[in-house]
Amino acid sequence: MTMNSEDSALYRDITDFAHDTPMWVQHGAGIWTEAGLLVFVALFATAWWRARRDTPHAFAIAALAPVATAVAYVCSEVLKSAVTQERPCRAVAGAAASLAECPPHGDWSFPSNHATIAGAAAVALALVRRALLWLTAPLALLMAFSRVFVGVHYPHDVLAGLVLGTLVALVAVRLGRGPATRLAEAMRTSSAPAVRWFTGPGAARVTSYGSHARR
Repeated sequence: MTMNSEDSALYRDITDFAHDTPMWVQHGAGIWTEAGLLVFVALFATAWWRARRDTPHAFAIAALAPVATAVAYVCSEVLKSAVTQERPCRAVAGAAASLAECPPHGDWSFPSNHATIAGAAAVALALVRRALLWLTAPLALLMAFSRVFVGVHYPHDVLAGLVLGTLVALVAVRLGRGPATRLAEAMRTSSAPAVRWFTGPGAARVTSYGSHARR
């Protein structure tokens, strides 16, 4: 797959800009583009822990969030193998050297796995708790931009990754939440302590004191 001149020009503009930024920005981008996905892992763990004391439906969505993200990653890998687009750090003539090490030939560019994972994680976590979108969406966009900034992806690679991750997460959670909710309900009544610990006790029952006889 070959890129048109406009796409390559935008890639060159961004990588030129990256080289003009202070060294601390370049180092920060290099760290974020690789380690930033760990932030989503921490958010998954937090969402799961909080959902242990929520309804089976809420727990099911929290448990599905990392699963949906993993499915999105697999879809991204399959698409990469079908498209076989060379990395821009190797294919774009006259571009500034990439800030990150250019992946070897055969580690294809389209779509961006990092952007796919970030997009799927951002949406899946927002399905767990809608307010999280204000945090996860900027993080996903920053992850996507960082992949172009360090020179290992075209802009359209990361855009496609975000879209792919979003769509897969939405479909995976929608298809899986019914069975996952029933499984969570069953697991919370399991005789195995480890299983009950994993799913948690669920939402605390509220005792109604509406109509007690007066003494």
